[in-house]
Amino acid sequence: MSDWNEKIIAEFRANGGEVGGQFAGAPLLLLHTVGAKSGQPRVNPMMYQKVDGGYAVFASKGGAPTNPDWYHNLLANPKAQAEIGTDTVELVARVAAGDERERIWSAQKAAYPGFADYEQKTTRQIPVVVLEPAP
Repeated sequence: MSDWNEKIIAEFRANGGEVGGQFAGAPLLLLHTVGAKSGQPRVNPMMYQKVDGGYAVFASKGGAPTNPDWYHNLLANPKAQAEIGTDTVELVARVAAGDERERIWSAQKAAYPGFADYEQKTTRQIPVVVLEPAP
């Protein structure tokens, strides 16, 4: 895990889910996945959007040409956990498609224009992942 991620995670946990800097005031969660190849637990901080029945997260990777590792981890094992505020919730991931993806993605770009910038930097379609409560 990068030092940058470690600092965000520590700040998030020390402040009940609140962080400063570029994420000040933004909805942030800590996504827990299992490494697709390693089988090791992984934690990634990321912005989310509340959607009907769960949360949407965005595999933007800052507009890089490849999807982030956490996205591949969820494809391999869709069971996940997220720390949201001071709560930890059990979730199941699925990739949004079609109209659902477009609606969620458009709302995210409107609320946080940096995501539109990421989209312009890459030729791939940025995946939108919906995290729903585990049964």
